[in-house]
Amino acid sequence: MNLLIGIGNRFGGDDFIGSWVARNFGAKGWVSLDCGTVPENFTSEIRRLKPERIVIVDAADMGIEPGEIRIIDEKKIDRFTLSTHSIPLSVFVGYLKEFVKEIIIIGIQPKKFEGILSEEVKRAGEKLINILKEKNWMERLQKL
Repeated sequence: MNLLIGIGNRFGGDDFIGSWVARNFGAKGWVSLDCGTVPENFTSEIRRLKPERIVIVDAADMGIEPGEIRIIDEKKIDRFTLSTHSIPLSVFVGYLKEFVKEIIIIGIQPKKFEGILSEEVKRAGEKLINILKEKNWMERLQKL
C-alpha cells in the first residue's frame, strides 16, 4: 500500500497545498493522510498502516515558477521545504525511514503565503492528483 502524506498550513496561502492534495486524493492501493503542520503527531497512525511507500507532498520554495511540481532528493529537502512546520521535514523523514523502505518527497512551488490557494498552485495540485492515479506516475514527475 502507498501512503500519501500531505503537509500544509490551511491559513498560509499556498503552504496549504500538501494538505489540499491529501484531502482531495483517492486511488486504489493508496491511503491519504492530511497531517497539517504537525506530521510527527501522525507517526503512530503511519506505523500502524505499514505502508510500502510513502509520498510526502508539501509546498517547497525551489526558485521555479509557481505551480511547478518536482520530486525533491531527500538530501535537499531542508534547503527547499518551508519552515512553517513544527519540525524540519528531514527529521520526520529520518524517523519514517526506520520502518518504510521508500519515501518520495514531492514539492509544489508556492506563489504566495497569505489568503487562499493561488490558482496556479491549485491547478498543480489537481494535476498531481491525476498523475498519482497513473501506474507510471513517477516517470511523469521531474526531479529537482
